[in-house]
Amino acid sequence: MNGSVDALLLLSFGGPERPEDVMPFLENVTRGRGVPPERLAEVAEHYLHFGGVSPINALNRDIIAAIEAEFARHGIDLPVYFGNRNWHPMVERTVGEMRDAGVGAALVFPTSAWGGYSGCRQYDEDISRARAAVGEDAPTLVKLRQYFDHPLLIEAFADAIRAAREQLPADRRDRARLVFTAHSIPESADQAAGPPAGGGRLYSRQVADAARLCAAASGFDDFDLVWQSRSGPPQVPWLEPDIVDHLDALSGKGIDAVVVCPVGFVSDHLEVIWDLDNEAAEKANELGMAFARAATPGPDPRFAQLVAELVAEHLEGAQPRRLGSVPGYGCTTDGVPCAFGCCEPPHRGR
Repeated sequence: MNGSVDALLLLSFGGPERPEDVMPFLENVTRGRGVPPERLAEVAEHYLHFGGVSPINALNRDIIAAIEAEFARHGIDLPVYFGNRNWHPMVERTVGEMRDAGVGAALVFPTSAWGGYSGCRQYDEDISRARAAVGEDAPTLVKLRQYFDHPLLIEAFADAIRAAREQLPADRRDRARLVFTAHSIPESADQAAGPPAGGGRLYSRQVADAARLCAAASGFDDFDLVWQSRSGPPQVPWLEPDIVDHLDALSGKGIDAVVVCPVGFVSDHLEVIWDLDNEAAEKANELGMAFARAATPGPDPRFAQLVAELVAEHLEGAQPRRLGSVPGYGCTTDGVPCAFGCCEPPHRGR
């Protein structure tokens, strides 16, 4: 696609922006999964706690503004469009607007750095669904590669970890435990993550590799990796331990200070501010544990620089920059996965 790209599409998860949007949004997210209404009502309360508004759309608009400014600095003449999987602006409508504006081919930047089904392949499905909705004259769409170990992402997280550590009481900083969190997924989905010949568990291995890189860059010799935001039925095994349970375990070992880094998240959206800034912080306070949460990289200028570098890999043939030891994959064209049979959709338990 060198020289033939007309636009960039930022593709994300979506979130409600007023109270009356909350339940329809959650129904979109859980469609076909057999989630009982009482569970949706429980999750809805998390959103209503913040006035029925998820911060994710506003944060993505800020990221888009930063990307546009970064493009302008580097002479990249591409408009940036915004589409979501689960709430407005829906990606189907956005791709239609792109077609109407004369866009023939575009790159797609997903707000997930990871492999696996929900972190990668589901974005491929979003692209395929949107192009099918628009029809035969839909733009060609190429999803950019996974970027979990990009040096700019690691640097941004490392600086955020150091800044969070400085928020702890001075007499506890030197003994603070570094704890990384990422979104939990079913064990079966993690086992299926990656190309069939790759051994599976691509998602959890990539998260662990990113945590290792961030810990080293921020000056920590040791760290823990835990999970958050589990939403499945209790009889289905998910990645563990949960962050709140882990704080209990650390307290039992005499740990009285933690720095928590949400390495699995681009922005401070609702799952970060609810699960960490509310539930985990409250648990730490209950345990008498000093708690500091590192910022996510979305607002950091280096994040927009990262996007520009990924685009330059296509426009200019720039060499990809990677730090990790775990494979990363991409790119995908028109929603066709980059490896046959890669990251099959998980079977949904009821």
